Amino acid sequence: MPVETIDRSATDMKAEAAQVSADIDAFFDGLLTPVQDGRERLFAAMRHAALGGGKRLRPLLTVAASRLFAIDRDRALRVGGAIEAIHVYSLIHDDLPCMDDAELRRGKPTVHTVFGEADAVLAGDSLHALAFEILADPATHEDPWVRSDLVLELARAAGTSGMAGGQMMDLAAEGQALDLPAITRLQQLKTGALIEYAVEAACIMAKLPADARTPYRGYARNVGLAFQIADDLIDHNGDTAAAGKPTGRDAEAGKATFVSLLGEDRARQQAQMLIEQAIEHLADHGDEADLLRGIAQYAVARNH
Repeated sequence: MPVETIDRSATDMKAEAAQVSADIDAFFDGLLTPVQDGRERLFAAMRHAALGGGKRLRPLLTVAASRLFAIDRDRALRVGGAIEAIHVYSLIHDDLPCMDDAELRRGKPTVHTVFGEADAVLAGDSLHALAFEILADPATHEDPWVRSDLVLELARAAGTSGMAGGQMMDLAAEGQALDLPAITRLQQLKTGALIEYAVEAACIMAKLPADARTPYRGYARNVGLAFQIADDLIDHNGDTAAAGKPTGRDAEAGKATFVSLLGEDRARQQAQMLIEQAIEHLADHGDEADLLRGIAQYAVARNH
């Protein structure tokens, strides 16, 4: 791909990412209207976690993938909002003392440090439920079979076969000498499953049969692994202020990562190879795939 094409894709990606971030904030702001009946702290905790901050990578991927099939952007944003609700709930729970015991997330104090552990658990639970409420709403798609598939695949991506299962593997791996295949499998579940769903959701809305979704799953799988390698590199030598969260925690916990197994240089090379492979999966598409190409490049170029 010519350099000028990559540069244009990166510029378009940054502009669209900023717009998607603003749109997702507005979406959550409308859904999480505070009430004055005893649930005030719950809504405040949910808003603290969901509004203002984060890369919004998953809804951005859904919006970008929807361009391939001319899917209405507002519809894509609703699905992206549901995915982000799952992602945010997972961050709230990951930060709890019983998990990673983190005090900083997205550049601000974690939910449990502001509202307490009980409120944080309930905020995470409520965002988890909200995701499926969004997908099941006819406003997301008029076809009930499409809504059903969206719900089913998100449940798989978030549960034991996806994100939660990967988190359990991560907890069990502390202090263990995992090899590269084991780390890859762990991260495909913990981080990659939700990223894959963000792209596949557009395929579901476009009513593509399962076998036609293969290249898009391949793109998302490669981007997801590259994204995790970049995360490992940031944790290895990144700046806490830029990252918006503490760095160096993997080494402190004795966790094996792509960087600890491959070394910094080989990890960067591996991430770049994955991005090149991801972009190859889009070879049958033209300009409508430029945003996805830009996102792939961003996955390894970022510092937070």
